[in-house]
Amino acid sequence: MTSGRGPDRCIDAVGCEAHAAGSFDAVVDKVKTAVNLGTDRAHVLREAIMCCRKAGTISVPGAYVGFPDKLPFGAFMNKGLTMKSGQTHMQRYLAPLLAKIESKEIDPSFVITHEVSLADAPAAYATFRDKKDGCIKVVVRP
Repeated sequence: MTSGRGPDRCIDAVGCEAHAAGSFDAVVDKVKTAVNLGTDRAHVLREAIMCCRKAGTISVPGAYVGFPDKLPFGAFMNKGLTMKSGQTHMQRYLAPLLAKIESKEIDPSFVITHEVSLADAPAAYATFRDKKDGCIKVVVRP
């Protein structure tokens, strides 16, 4: 799609809980976190660095908690990439978005795939975590 140049912008919206399968670095990340030798699975961040075009930008709203390793920092520097990070400024957007929902201007309900009682929340989390039953967003009703 980019004729080999790479995308102008890459987004790591996953963060430390990336569960890539099959690649060597993803397997190493999984083993390290399983035996408490690592905290973050940085596969998505590594891929973003390698894929982004020269002078591109990588945005990282995905949360990291520790010290991700094996980052291709040489590629990051030599490509002249820019990285922007930080969690979404939720307070800035909450009031205007809520007003749009209340006025029926937008309807975010399409993203809700499951509704459960509070007692069923642990099982629903397992369904979400394991990517079963098409689970995207769960609403827990007390």
